[in-house]
Amino acid sequence: MDIKSFQDLIDWSRELHHHLARCMRESMDQQKDEKAKALLEYLADHEDRLEKVVEAYERQTSENTLNTRVYDYLANGPVTSHRTCSVAYSQLDYEGICKEVFDYHDQVIDLYKSLIGKAETADAHEVMKSLLEMEEHEAMLLAQQVDQGRSL
Repeated sequence: MDIKSFQDLIDWSRELHHHLARCMRESMDQQKDEKAKALLEYLADHEDRLEKVVEAYERQTSENTLNTRVYDYLANGPVTSHRTCSVAYSQLDYEGICKEVFDYHDQVIDLYKSLIGKAETADAHEVMKSLLEMEEHEAMLLAQQVDQGRSL
């Protein structure tokens, strides 16, 4: 996706959460480890919820802010998930799934951190700050849930 505006960035973020949830759901049926399967189900639901949260940001953000240009996105490089739907999460164990998901979220957080200082308007800065805080908070919640799952 070619990201030129905050609208594009928010769309991209929403689509990434959707894609991750879809890939996890597609892998659930092939996952042989019950603990890893339960983790995939939890993570897919979590990513679906994040998609809706990002969608709400999009609805609440003014048109002017959404149309604000995003500079230096390409300098940061795209966020990549090492696993795609073609290399299924079903091939990973519990820890491998955790590592992959946290790597993915860390990349998104790093991207938001790098772009927050480049926002041209106060409103755009506030949107980036809110998205960053949401991603950091959700990553923390995810870490707590994953740790609880390890003890089962």
